[in-house]
Amino acid sequence: MGTILFIGIYVLITISIVLTILLHGAKPVKSLAWLLAIFAIPIGGIVLYLLFGRNRRKLKLLRLKQDLFTKLPKPNEQQINAFGGRFKKLIKLLYKNSHFPPTSNNELQLLKDGKTTFNAIFEALEKAKTQIHIQYYIFEEGELADRLLALFEQKIAEGVTVRMIYDGIGSFSLSKSYLKKLNALGVQVYSFLPFKFGRFFSSLNYRNHRKIIVVDGVTAFTGGINISDKYLKGQIGLGKWHDMHLEVKGPAANHLDQVFMMDWYLVSEELLKPLVHAKNEVEVISDSLVQIVSGGPDDDFPVLEQTYFSIINKAKKYLYVTNPYIIPSQAIIQALQTAALSGVDVRLLVSENADNTIVSWSVHSYFESFLKAGVKIYLFPDGFLHSKIIVSDDAISTIGTANLDDRSFEQNYEVNAVIYDKAFAQLLKEDFLRDSATSKMLNYEEFVNRPWGKKLKEGVGKIFSPLL
Repeated sequence: MGTILFIGIYVLITISIVLTILLHGAKPVKSLAWLLAIFAIPIGGIVLYLLFGRNRRKLKLLRLKQDLFTKLPKPNEQQINAFGGRFKKLIKLLYKNSHFPPTSNNELQLLKDGKTTFNAIFEALEKAKTQIHIQYYIFEEGELADRLLALFEQKIAEGVTVRMIYDGIGSFSLSKSYLKKLNALGVQVYSFLPFKFGRFFSSLNYRNHRKIIVVDGVTAFTGGINISDKYLKGQIGLGKWHDMHLEVKGPAANHLDQVFMMDWYLVSEELLKPLVHAKNEVEVISDSLVQIVSGGPDDDFPVLEQTYFSIINKAKKYLYVTNPYIIPSQAIIQALQTAALSGVDVRLLVSENADNTIVSWSVHSYFESFLKAGVKIYLFPDGFLHSKIIVSDDAISTIGTANLDDRSFEQNYEVNAVIYDKAFAQLLKEDFLRDSATSKMLNYEEFVNRPWGKKLKEGVGKIFSPLL
């Protein structure tokens, strides 16, 4: 009797999942793969699907974004026509997806590597008068965490409100004792989708990968750098971590603050109000605009994928990409190959050393097709390169938290700053050329003739790429 009951329940669950895949499957190839897994691997296929396969866009957890951003004005004609109107479609796309218009009158500071970044962050935090908002995917205990603890104590004593969000999986190592210290100081701290058995299947695969600090609503930081001492001391077996961050002072900082507030509502159910309302300037003082784009699995469309896809397709002369996890969707593959084949100078800068072996195999599995299309690939040899940068045509660039992989496009909450600014683009271009000059450029003929064993590993990596 027990066996029959078990089989009956199993059949019902299987039918329910199959119907869900047929009704809500995002991509035919993925849907077919999950159907095969469910029928080929009894029980195990269902568990894997519940953990990694569900289409979160049809099971929305956060419905507040539209309500939060309805008061933000649409891009004005001066903004849309900046750069001769070249980026008008991209500006409109990002506004429709993330509801943030571009803003001018921003002061930008490019921050390279940990020491420079954390010096700037602590300098800004010291000046806080009203509130500090801090949000990280990885928040690890150590020297930096202790410095923040001491600074929070000082600022709270001065009457500053401190709110903090950390990702429940990315910061899994954060100890209860450290959290108790934060609470004792008066820091309002929440975990984003914490590791709990009751919501294990619904939340494990959906992480908040954003890195945001906002001080008083007017100074903000975002980029690839987490709170971790490895950015100062390096990591055993991997070496120094290299990364890029951005400091923003001005209206775009307020938009980053609203991204934080959106996530704050999700973790706390408290709706915060911006200290400073972003203004949509009547006139653009110069061809220098910043547009914040936030995306996650609850959005109707893959926002960051569409952003990268559009920037790639807009390239006319060159497109330089720095990213540690280039495990692209078919759309991004086609866009990069098409750009290179049409004469655009497309270059990828990837870390030679990897923090995950299978991820490295997956990244390398796409190199042959890129090289064949004329994409230049450089392997950065010093430590681990973790930056997420795209720059094109001395005109447009983006810096933020999103990788070029399915996880950033479909499963993570991410945020990027898209910058329409000639001087800033040239700054990133020069930095890219310096790093690529010290890197190893791959040769197509040599790469094609790599050992059979490497090709096999790459094939294994590509199979697992949708789960990475």
